[in-house]
Amino acid sequence: MSQAPNIDGVLIQWGDRLFYPGNRVVKVKPQPRLGDGGMRQRAEAIRKRIESTVVKRAPQVMVKVTGGGRGMLAIAAHFRYISKNGRLDIETEQGDTVRGKSAVHELGEDWRYGGSLIGEEGYRREAFNIMLSMPRGTDPLIVQRAAREFAQTELADHKYVMVLHDHQANPHVHISVRAESMSGRRLNPRKADLQRWRETFAEKLRGYGVEAEATRQATRGRNVSHPELWQLKADEAGRLRKVRPSTASGDKVRTSRAEALKGWLHIGRALAGSPDARDVKLAGSIAVFIQETVAKWGPTKSMQDPGKTPARVHPVDHLHLNR
Repeated sequence: MSQAPNIDGVLIQWGDRLFYPGNRVVKVKPQPRLGDGGMRQRAEAIRKRIESTVVKRAPQVMVKVTGGGRGMLAIAAHFRYISKNGRLDIETEQGDTVRGKSAVHELGEDWRYGGSLIGEEGYRREAFNIMLSMPRGTDPLIVQRAAREFAQTELADHKYVMVLHDHQANPHVHISVRAESMSGRRLNPRKADLQRWRETFAEKLRGYGVEAEATRQATRGRNVSHPELWQLKADEAGRLRKVRPSTASGDKVRTSRAEALKGWLHIGRALAGSPDARDVKLAGSIAVFIQETVAKWGPTKSMQDPGKTPARVHPVDHLHLNR
C-alpha cells in the first residue's frame, strides 16, 4: 500500500534544501522508500531542526571571519588585542594556557618560524581571525568548550590560539588560526565553509545541552545585514562615513526567500496530511511561521503554489490544516 505523500521523503527532499543547502539537488530525484531505516533517522533529524526553528525559535550561533594578518606585525597585534595585552588566558591548539606579555611575544615567535617563515609584512594572508558568539545569557564556559571542540574539528593540523571574552553582553571566543597547516596546506574559507563552521559550532553547543541553531536567514524568515567588525569599530570612533543598510536586498536575496518559502510550503503540506498528531501540530506551527515571514517580507511570487501559478493565494491555505 503506497503512501501519498511519502512524508519522510518530502521532509528529506525539502528539508535538505532549507537546512543543508550544500547538499541541495537541482533535479528532483525520486523519493526513497519509507522502509529505509536511515531515511527515518534522517527525516527525524529534519523534524528536530524544524521544531527548533519554528517552535522553539532557538538562538542562532554566530561564526564570523573578522579579518586576518598579512604579516607578523598584524598577527602579533591581534594576539595583544584578544588577550588584552596578556591579561587574559590564551589557549593554544595543544591545549596549553599561557598569560602575560612575554607569553604573547613567544607565541608570535613560534608562529613566525612554525612553518613557512612569516615576515613582518607580506602580500598574502598568513592568519585568519574568527569569532564565535552566542546571545546574552549563554554560559560563557560552555561557549568556550564548544569553541574548543569546534577548533579541534575544523582547524585540525593548524596552529591556532583562542581567547574567551565574557566581559561583554554576548559571550564570544576569538580564534586566530595560522593559514598554513603543519602539512603545508593553506586555509581559504569560503561561504560554504562558514556555513559548515556554524553547523559545527551549533552541534558542539547542543552537545552541552544549549539550544543552538545555524540556520540560514532565508530559512528562518530573517533579512538582516550585519555590519563588519571594522564598521562597528569605525562607528564607535566616529569615523564611519557611510551607514550600511540594515536589511539585505537584491536578486539573490529574493531568490533565497522564494526558495525558502517554497520549501516550507511543501513540508507544511506533507506534515498536515500525516496521521501522526505531532506532525499535524508541527504543520500548524509552520503555518504561523509562514504568516509571520510573509508579513515581514511582503508579497512575493513565492507565496504562490509551488509548481503552479495561481494568483492571490495565501500561503497558509496550502497547508490544508482543516480538511
